[in-house]
Amino acid sequence: MNRGLALAFLCAAVLLGGTGCAGVPSGGQVVTGQPAERAERVDDPYVRLVPVGPDPEWGPAEIVSGFLAASASFDDDHRVAKQYLGAKSRWDPGPRPFVTVLADRIVAPQVVRSENGQATVRITGDQLGTITSDGQYTAAPKDLDVAFQLARTPQGIWRITGLPGGDKAGLILTKDDVERSMRTVNLYFFAPDRHTLVPNGIFLPVVNRQTLPTQLVRALLSGPTSWLNGAVDSAFPNGTQLRGPVDIDNDVATVDLTAGARAGDVERMSAQLGWTLRQLSEIQRWRLRIGGETVTAEGMDSTQSVYAWPENSPDGPDAKNKGHQNAYMVGETGALGTLRGDRVHPVVTGPAGALSRPAVSPDYGEVAGLGSAHDQVVVAAPVSGAAASRVLLNAREGARFTAPSWSPDGTLWTVESTSEESALWVRRPGQPPVRAAHWGLSGREVLSFRVARDGVRAAVIVNIDGRPQIQVGRIAHAPDGTLDVGAFLPVSSELQDAVDIAWRDYGTLAVLGRAKRDSQTLPYLMPVSGSAVTTLGVGSLGEPETITAAPGAPVLIGTRSGDGQKICRQRSPSQTYSEWICPAAGRDPYYPR
Repeated sequence: MNRGLALAFLCAAVLLGGTGCAGVPSGGQVVTGQPAERAERVDDPYVRLVPVGPDPEWGPAEIVSGFLAASASFDDDHRVAKQYLGAKSRWDPGPRPFVTVLADRIVAPQVVRSENGQATVRITGDQLGTITSDGQYTAAPKDLDVAFQLARTPQGIWRITGLPGGDKAGLILTKDDVERSMRTVNLYFFAPDRHTLVPNGIFLPVVNRQTLPTQLVRALLSGPTSWLNGAVDSAFPNGTQLRGPVDIDNDVATVDLTAGARAGDVERMSAQLGWTLRQLSEIQRWRLRIGGETVTAEGMDSTQSVYAWPENSPDGPDAKNKGHQNAYMVGETGALGTLRGDRVHPVVTGPAGALSRPAVSPDYGEVAGLGSAHDQVVVAAPVSGAAASRVLLNAREGARFTAPSWSPDGTLWTVESTSEESALWVRRPGQPPVRAAHWGLSGREVLSFRVARDGVRAAVIVNIDGRPQIQVGRIAHAPDGTLDVGAFLPVSSELQDAVDIAWRDYGTLAVLGRAKRDSQTLPYLMPVSGSAVTTLGVGSLGEPETITAAPGAPVLIGTRSGDGQKICRQRSPSQTYSEWICPAAGRDPYYPR
């Protein structure tokens, strides 16, 4: 191959930042970015892609290779990539194009026809998924097989005259291209309660560091992606735009919105902007202007900290206190108790103590759990004292229920599942349980179902072709009160044989599963962004069965071994690789919402 083509795509490290690598999981799904507190600093260097234009001596295959390489650079509206096209081409992918993502490298282009100054070049590869123009990644694994049409110009040089998809074609990028040229970031929108923020992760092309704040705010103003559309709300009135680029001066950003924003709620708009801007480390404070005039949220100065609005946290208004709360569990006698330090304190002494997989309601007024065979959902109230229990649901023959899960508004959720199908049961406060009207996994066996603390996202373990897979979906409330729970997307393919899951925080799942290299089930932290999973600690854990987690709190595991059932935690929870110890006898630990 021509040496010039080998150097056609120079990757140069420059002192420009990004919000962390855009992790495209092999066979997985990016749903949301890392929480800002745990994201990579944006002033870390990232690799900028510097494309090179076509060489007059290149043949058809080399021209296509060069075009594909140059397509991964977003500089100057793909100016260099357009140099590979014929004069009549009107190709314009735009600043946020549709992207087809391939695994590894594209198979070398093959010339399948070349005669009379015309040529057809075929490329093939393994497609992982697509990124839509709103930044939403969707797993769509299949074989890619497309053709480019080329022709010689009057000067005798080859140019592309026909793209797969025509002049409206998007980009074809490898996984590595995406990780170099794009970043995953969170946009924040409101849950139906109009108070709790929900992260919406997107892939955002990075051209240069200076434009990223403006790109981020414009993406926020454009609304949620197709995945969350209809499940969340924005405080910005329709049509709100930036009047100019986001200006940053001495760590203070200025966001100037068009006059239509005056119809919006300043406090709620500020919460969305503050949580979105905190991902950019060069911004510590910011001011809001509408139509050129500074506006101030009640109780705020003319500039506000990006860490304001903690009451709108996706983990709930008391997220910082969750690390100090007690976990519930089932003690040796079968009674429900709390785990304080390493000691178990019984709180229910009556029939309610016979539950397995107990889950305590957000107001601590009720406990739900499963019967011993997991074919009944049982509830008892109040949590403390000798409480009488009652059966809420009975499974049909051959079916089992998943462990109950509570959403912040006091709604109780569980999935009734067989090996071939499932149904989602929902009990709103003060109402009898009903089946969800629209359930996206009705044709699958569901092994676990956990609602996030924002009440909009739900994580599941679902049986896909005989293998448990972790996915995240969304909960949408229709105007008539019915629920649409679906759009489930794979999170990662790194773990096999997942056993149990819990939301640690709004961007991370605690998972019991087995990595491909492991022979036993172990605890992991799995970012819902699709980034690499992290092993939690070392030590003998016997046979782990259940897991629970909360923001800032130690992950707890219910495990079984030769000397009975134990509750295990890391000796030093603040250290990821700390040793596991199992100081308390019991099972089924659970952190309340």
